[in-house]
Amino acid sequence: MHMLQLLKTLFSRRRLLTTLIVLLGMALLARLGIWQLDRLEQRRQQNDELRLALEAPPLQLNREALSASQGFLKDRNVTVTGEYDFDNTIVLLLQNWSGQTGVHLVTPLVVEGQDIAILVDRGWIPESERMADGRSRFDLPGLVSVDGYIANTQTSSRANDSDANGSEGAAFKREWYRIDIEAIQAQMPYELLPVFIIQSPTPGGDENFPFHHEREIDLSDGPHLGYAVQWFIFSSLLGLIYALSVNRSNAAGKGEG
Repeated sequence: MHMLQLLKTLFSRRRLLTTLIVLLGMALLARLGIWQLDRLEQRRQQNDELRLALEAPPLQLNREALSASQGFLKDRNVTVTGEYDFDNTIVLLLQNWSGQTGVHLVTPLVVEGQDIAILVDRGWIPESERMADGRSRFDLPGLVSVDGYIANTQTSSRANDSDANGSEGAAFKREWYRIDIEAIQAQMPYELLPVFIIQSPTPGGDENFPFHHEREIDLSDGPHLGYAVQWFIFSSLLGLIYALSVNRSNAAGKGEG
């Protein structure tokens, strides 16, 4: 009977609006929990794709054509031989190395025996070496073999993004904030593959510039399950605290009566 009386009080004319607001708040908090569970499922799917990529044999780009599925290509280890086109090197701005600002050198590699090129992130150099006379010291002319892994093009949804204004015939844009292959393609004299390569460090680590970040692989579920549990707890607590408050108010009213 006590529970029935509490329900009647909660949905009485005097408390109906407050009760509906509390229920709406509980629903919103619970929805945030469900959203985190959706994020958890997405994270697990991405982990499955990453495992497939890591378990696959390195892609020999000179002998194998890229698959139409860029989702599977992402994170694949790759080896490719070709010649760098240093005239068309671009620099990726605002790159950090152990607290030092600098840039990444990104250079098209014309694939040996093919009429296409692929952008290669060749690693980090200090800001002081960014200009032509500095960065040219790190050029490696002639035929080279590059080991690394594949990354997808980096795009921005902002219409006024400064990296999205490349156009054929425009002056060559040297400095970029992301590797947006479609935008960069507009200023290249050959076809670029729709993905790029992040070059791996030399065995034992780099001793000279450019420096290459060690590949970070995270196959955990991340924090999403914990966040989901928190949101569900908040939702339950909101309803419980409100119900206890109304019940206490009722008891006080009866005591005064």
